[in-house]
Amino acid sequence: MPRHTATTARRHAAGFTLLEMLVVLVIIGLIASLVGPRLFSRVDTSKVQIADTQSRMLRGAVETFQLEVGRLPTADEGLAVLSKPPADERAKARWRGPYLDEAVPDDPWGHPYVYSTPGRDGMPFALYSLGADGKPGGEGNDADVGFLPPQ
Repeated sequence: MPRHTATTARRHAAGFTLLEMLVVLVIIGLIASLVGPRLFSRVDTSKVQIADTQSRMLRGAVETFQLEVGRLPTADEGLAVLSKPPADERAKARWRGPYLDEAVPDDPWGHPYVYSTPGRDGMPFALYSLGADGKPGGEGNDADVGFLPPQ
């Protein structure tokens, strides 16, 4: 039966060497440099998809408001009327909201959604995000997303 000496016990309890830790860190760095750019490019694409989905949700809430109240929200009321009753007594009597579970969300880039009337191609209203740059128009991630205004 082999005898364990103090030196053998110390060697087993010492853990990882500095060289082993450096090798692991280099491997993790290489993996991150290969995978990281692919993941970050998808973040921007997913924000566009989120903006599209949120604008569809908001459109449904506006259309429900229109069905129940008998008119679209005014420019002054904006999308806030989906969460709290309108000031107009006649509209307030027909309002069955709130039409959203929470307050109107900002778009994925932190900008408020734009609501205006009339919309594009005969649509009664426009409801859209200004994209990543927060300015009208643009291309790619900077493009407007949703139900757009007339051209």
